[in-house]
Amino acid sequence: MSDLLALLNPPQLQAVTLPPVHALILAGAGSGKTRVLTTRIAWLVATNQVSPHGVLAVTFTNKAAKEMTARLTAQVPINPRGMWIGTFHGLCNRLLRAHYREAGLPPTFQILDSADQLAAIKRLLKNLNVDDEKHPPRELMHFINGHKEQGIRAVQAQAYDAWTQKRVELYAEYETQCQREGVVDFAELLLRAYELLQRNEPLRAHYQARFRHILVDEFQDTNRLQYAWLKLMAGGGGKVFAVGDDDQSIYAFRGAEVGNMRDFEREFAGPNVIRLEQNYRSHGNILNAANALIKQNQGRLGKNLWTDAGDGEPIRAYEAYSDLDEARFVVEEVRELVRDGVPRDQIALLYRSNAQSRVLEHELFSRGVPYRVYGGLRFFERQEVKHALAYLRLIANPDDDTAFLRVVNFPTRGIGARSLESLQATAHQFNSPLYNAAASLSGKAGASVGAFIRLIETLRQETAALPLPEMVEHIVEKSGLADHYRGEKEGQERLENLAELVNAAATFIDDEGVVVATSGEQGALVSFLTHASLEAGEHQAGEGQEAVQLMTVHAAKGLEFDVVFITGLEQGLFPHENAVLEGIGGLEEERRLMYVAITRARQRLYLAWAQSRMLHGQTRYSVPSGFLDEIPPELLLRLNRMSAASAAPSEPVWATQSTLAGGWRIGQTVEHAKFGIGVIVASQGRADDAQVQVNFASAGMKWLALAYAKLTPR
Repeated sequence: MSDLLALLNPPQLQAVTLPPVHALILAGAGSGKTRVLTTRIAWLVATNQVSPHGVLAVTFTNKAAKEMTARLTAQVPINPRGMWIGTFHGLCNRLLRAHYREAGLPPTFQILDSADQLAAIKRLLKNLNVDDEKHPPRELMHFINGHKEQGIRAVQAQAYDAWTQKRVELYAEYETQCQREGVVDFAELLLRAYELLQRNEPLRAHYQARFRHILVDEFQDTNRLQYAWLKLMAGGGGKVFAVGDDDQSIYAFRGAEVGNMRDFEREFAGPNVIRLEQNYRSHGNILNAANALIKQNQGRLGKNLWTDAGDGEPIRAYEAYSDLDEARFVVEEVRELVRDGVPRDQIALLYRSNAQSRVLEHELFSRGVPYRVYGGLRFFERQEVKHALAYLRLIANPDDDTAFLRVVNFPTRGIGARSLESLQATAHQFNSPLYNAAASLSGKAGASVGAFIRLIETLRQETAALPLPEMVEHIVEKSGLADHYRGEKEGQERLENLAELVNAAATFIDDEGVVVATSGEQGALVSFLTHASLEAGEHQAGEGQEAVQLMTVHAAKGLEFDVVFITGLEQGLFPHENAVLEGIGGLEEERRLMYVAITRARQRLYLAWAQSRMLHGQTRYSVPSGFLDEIPPELLLRLNRMSAASAAPSEPVWATQSTLAGGWRIGQTVEHAKFGIGVIVASQGRADDAQVQVNFASAGMKWLALAYAKLTPR
C-alpha cells in the first residue's frame, strides 16, 4: 500500500484516500490528475472498499480510457474487463447493447458518426422536398443535437415561430427515420441511455447498486445531459469523484457547461473540494503568466498554479509588421531551436483559427522545415475506409440507408441520380429501407441495383464463418474497392489504408477477443463497427519523420511541448471577434482558451502578433490582443526584427525596437481622447513635424501630428 501512495504530494494523497464521499478535485494543468484518478481506483480496490465490478470511470476520449486502464493494471493486479471504463458514448453504447429491447432498438443497431448523420439529414430533406437553403442540413443537425444534449425530444421542443416549428417537425421526422433504419447518432446514444434508466426503475436500481464509486475525468467538459446521467447513476447512494479544471473549459460550442462544476460543488461536493495546484510541466514564468491572465475571469472556483522547477526563461514576445513577417520570425526561431538540439516534434505552433495555418505552412515549406498539421483526416474518416465500413455495415444491417447510398454506386455500377431518386421515393412511400425497395426498380437501373443486392447477399454468405480480419479483407477484395484503387494513379495510399483496416480488425480482436468471441463473428462485426464509429474523430498518430506540430489551440488541449508558439494574438482574432460579440461569457471562454495555450509549454513560450494580416483576401490592420496586457510585463522579453543595410533580406538582424520622435514607436498601442484605442502603424516627417498613422479600433486609420495629437500610451 505504501508503494501505491509513495509518489503522491499531500493534496494528491488527500484526494486519493478520501472516504466514500462526493468530491470535486480541482486539477490544474500539469498537476497529475490522471495519476490521482487511477490511484484512487487502485486504492479503493486494494483496500477492499469496492470490487473492480463496482467501478464506473468516465473519460472524454477512448485514448484516455485506454491510458487509465493501462496505468491501473500496472498499479494493482486486477482484470479490468469487469470494470466500466470509457467515454460517455462508449458506456452508453455498452448499456444499450445489453438492454436493446428495453431501449426499443434492434440488436444490430448502428451508430452514425457526424458525417453519416449529416448525410442522413440531407436525405431526409430531399425525401420531404424541403428547401435546404431555408433549412441548411448542418444547421438542422446542430438544432437536433443541441436539443438532445439538453434532454429534449421533438415532442417536447418549443417553437416560437413558423421557422422553428418547421425545424421541430423535421426533428420529429428525423427521429422516425432513425428508428426505422435502426441507427442512432452520438447524441442519441446518451439520451436513449438516460431515458432507459429514468423510466426503468428495476434497471436503474440494478446499476445504482452496482456502481458505488463513479469517477469522472475532465468534468468541466460535461454538458447538461451528461451531468443529469451522472446524477441518475449516483442516485442510489453511489459517490461521485469528479476531477476537472473550470479554467480549461473551452468546449461551450460543443455544449459543455462550465457551470456544472459550480452546480456539483453546491449540490454534492460541499466541503470536499481539493485543489491540485503543484504543476509538474511548466517553468515558473509560464505559470505566473497563466495565473495572472486567468484571474481576470469572474466566478472561478479558484486556484493558483506553482512549481518547484524554478522560473525558467522569460516569455518571448514578438510584434511583427505583417502575418508574413510573423511566419518568418516563427520559422527562423524554429530552425534555430532545431540547430540547438530541440526535437521538431517538441515544437508546437498554435493558432486560434485554421485559416491562420496557410502562411505558416508556406514559410515552413519554403524553408525546408518538416511539419505536420495535427488533426487532419483521421483514419476512420478517410474516404476508402468509410467505403469499406459501409459494406460491412450493410452486411450487419441491410436496413442502413446511409451505408446503402454510400456504396450502391461505388465502385461505379451505372446507377444514376435519377434511379436513386426513384428508389428513395418508393422507399419513402412504403416506409421501407432502400435495400427492400430495390426490387421495385425496373430496366437497366433495376438490373444494376439488383446486382448490387446480390453482391451484398453473396458477401454475407461468404463471410459468415470467417474470422473478423479475414472478413474485412474478403470484403475489400470482393466488393471491388481494391481493384478500383489499384486503377487510380495515386491509389497506393488508399490501398495501404484498406490494408491497415484489416490490421485494425485484427488488433480489435486481440484487445477485445474475450468479449466478442462469445457472440460469434456477426457479433464481432457489430462490435468492430461500433468501435470504428466511436473512434472516428480521435487522432491517429502518423508515421514518418520528426516534424514540427501545427494545430489550433482547441486541438492542443491535453498535449504538452518543450516549446510553444502562440501566433495571431490580435484583437478580433484571439480573442475571436465572434466571442467578443457574445459579451463577458464569450470573452471569458476565449481567456480560458488562452490559458490552455500558455500551459501547453514546458520550457519556452513565444507570443507573436502582427500589425497587419491578410484575411479573406484583404489586409487588415490589427490591435494587439487584450490578453497581452493581462500578462505582467516583467515576465516578457520583447523582441523586434529589423533589416540592416549589411544584411540580406533573408538574414534578419535582431535589435531593440526603434523609436520615433518623442519616444513613440511603430506598433505601440495608444489612446486618443476622441478616437479611442489604436496602434501606430506608420510615420512620416521629421522631429518637429512628425506625423504617425494610427489604426483605431473604432475610427479606422488616422494620420495625426505628434505635436498636437495628445496621444497617451496604453
